[in-house]
Amino acid sequence: MKIKYFAWVRERVGTSEETIEPPADVKTVADLMAWLAKRSEAYAHAFETPRVIRAAIDHAHVKSDTMIAGAHEIAFFPPMTGG
Repeated sequence: MKIKYFAWVRERVGTSEETIEPPADVKTVADLMAWLAKRSEAYAHAFETPRVIRAAIDHAHVKSDTMIAGAHEIAFFPPMTGG
């Protein structure tokens, strides 16, 4: 699956997107964030406060307990503010 990172999440992991194959026990968005955080210090820094990171699966906003099976693209981004 393709993973996209936006704003400070992208800056912290050091890439805007990548293709990954998470292990079978990674079933939800929260599981994926936890697994990504274990990849390196940069990922750990990006996902150190997962409750503030927003996610979208195939362009639809989802909650952290959403299952990722069958997802083609998952995007992670910080909360947005307008002005």
